[in-house]
Amino acid sequence: MNVQDYIQSGIIESYLLGMANEQEAAELMQLSRQHPEIKQAIDSFEASLEATAFANAVPAPAPIKNNLFELLKDDFAEPIVEKTTTPIVPLNNAAKTTSTIETPVRSISNKFSYMAAASTILLVVSLGLNYYFYNKYTTANNNYLALLKENNSITADNRVYQTKMLDYQTSMQIVSDPNMIKVSMPGVAGKEGNLTTVYWDKKTRDVYLLANNLPQAEEGKQYQVWAMVNGNPVDAGLIEDCNGVCRLKNIPNAQAFAITLEKKGGSPSPDLSQLYVLGNVNG
Repeated sequence: MNVQDYIQSGIIESYLLGMANEQEAAELMQLSRQHPEIKQAIDSFEASLEATAFANAVPAPAPIKNNLFELLKDDFAEPIVEKTTTPIVPLNNAAKTTSTIETPVRSISNKFSYMAAASTILLVVSLGLNYYFYNKYTTANNNYLALLKENNSITADNRVYQTKMLDYQTSMQIVSDPNMIKVSMPGVAGKEGNLTTVYWDKKTRDVYLLANNLPQAEEGKQYQVWAMVNGNPVDAGLIEDCNGVCRLKNIPNAQAFAITLEKKGGSPSPDLSQLYVLGNVNG
């Protein structure tokens, strides 16, 4: 396993952001014990997350501060005084008199006020952290998905290029094979700018075509290759979308090759009014 490729794959970021599945997390933990570089990468990204969190900390909004002061104001207010009237009876049976005694009473105990304030502060801090880390998670997840999409696109492009390279290599092998008979087919009168080349294998008798210069076929039309055998046209195949040299049908014997533009799917006989190129076999 290439450790650096594994570190750069994004699995560490996915794990620390909570996006890795159970199997990926278990594999990462096992590899981190085997490879110090992976453990160091985990610690480094974890530290960067913590630094980012503190660097982007957002102070609590002003309304929250006002609400906290409003909640705690009773703890710093003067006690509420209740006036009660208590009769006083003298020992010598004198006339009864009354006296007013002031008794301080609090509307709520300090203990419960502090508990409520602490609960509010914890709730505000929790909501703030949840909001902050949710935004960070969303941003990181979007970046991860964008990178994943870009990576998939690059991979798909590489496969296309690899396919084209293989086609071109195959084409080079075909055109350089000494067993191939090369038949150049220039454009007919009025279509002198056209040019194609047929490569006919003397051993297998397979026909290959290199469409050097043919105009784009019209909608609903398709180019068809013909082999002239004893003066009669024989279907040699349709030109499909291909890179480089296209393989056509097996033609045991031919004196010439030609291409006409036919309806899509081909025709049993050539439309000579739509003849584009023609070339004689010299090999």
